[in-house]
Amino acid sequence: MKLLTYDSGSGPRCGVLREDSIIDVTALLGVEHSLPDVQALLELPDSPIDRVRDALAVDFAAPSVPLAMVRLRAPVLQPPTVRDFFSYEGHASGQGARTLHEAWYRLPIFYFSNTLRIFGHEDVVPIPSATDRLDFELELGCVIGREGSDIRAPDALDYIAGFCIFNDWSARDLQFDEMAVGLGPAKGKDAATTLGPWLVTTDEMAPYLREGRLRVKCAVTVNGDVWLEAGDGGAAHHSWGDYVERASKDSRIVPGDVLGSGTVSGGSVPEAIARGIDSARYLQPGDVVELEVEGIGTLRNTLGPKENVDPDYRYKPRA
Repeated sequence: MKLLTYDSGSGPRCGVLREDSIIDVTALLGVEHSLPDVQALLELPDSPIDRVRDALAVDFAAPSVPLAMVRLRAPVLQPPTVRDFFSYEGHASGQGARTLHEAWYRLPIFYFSNTLRIFGHEDVVPIPSATDRLDFELELGCVIGREGSDIRAPDALDYIAGFCIFNDWSARDLQFDEMAVGLGPAKGKDAATTLGPWLVTTDEMAPYLREGRLRVKCAVTVNGDVWLEAGDGGAAHHSWGDYVERASKDSRIVPGDVLGSGTVSGGSVPEAIARGIDSARYLQPGDVVELEVEGIGTLRNTLGPKENVDPDYRYKPRA
């Protein structure tokens, strides 16, 4: 199934995609209170995804609306947490330009991102005013469907509700300054993350899962130009089970938490430049960035203008 959050003009609601129509999940399940996003569905008791699947199997005239008539929102509007991992060697090493610390191979490393700046498919994403080097990052994402702590990797898929595309917008000049002093990324990742276009349930993605990794083809176009044609989503050093085990160790994960895979090798501006893509450069207002992942779909955003430009802002990145 493809679970999603949509708005037909009266506020966000959880839906399920069937062909080219969206069925309202609140009505489908007959729950008392409106479900404003996929997280609200996942927080219901008694295996909510199975309940949706069972309800769809019955000839039930639940309200629906054409997909073309709605605005898609991020599947989870404000995740409890967003943990973004760093698991593709080509990207992490700058396509072999850097030697990675041995801890990279030993540990699934992640950072916490900003849950208050989540965007969805087709949203206009503002360019942070403090950066001159805005980058996209093509990642895979998962949404947690069950609460748990100290989960072992072999059991992890039982805790993943499904998968989406994850665009980790990155202000590289801010990020490099922060990480030069041994902290971050923080402001370099603070302005925007895009999730979507929907959540494809784990059972539907099962044909692509091999050794805990999603063996999916990935692509990027910017303004219609192909910047990455055949990225390999299955080339992650660590598995989804490793991510869940690491995230939940001595901690807690809950429905709606988001985990990112890290950037698929080749899925960023510097890597496109290094491959000799003629049109590759850091992003500018008006650019249209499309990320495509096999089995999931396409996540598209247009970049808006810089917001709140302050020529006297004190904390500019180095030139």
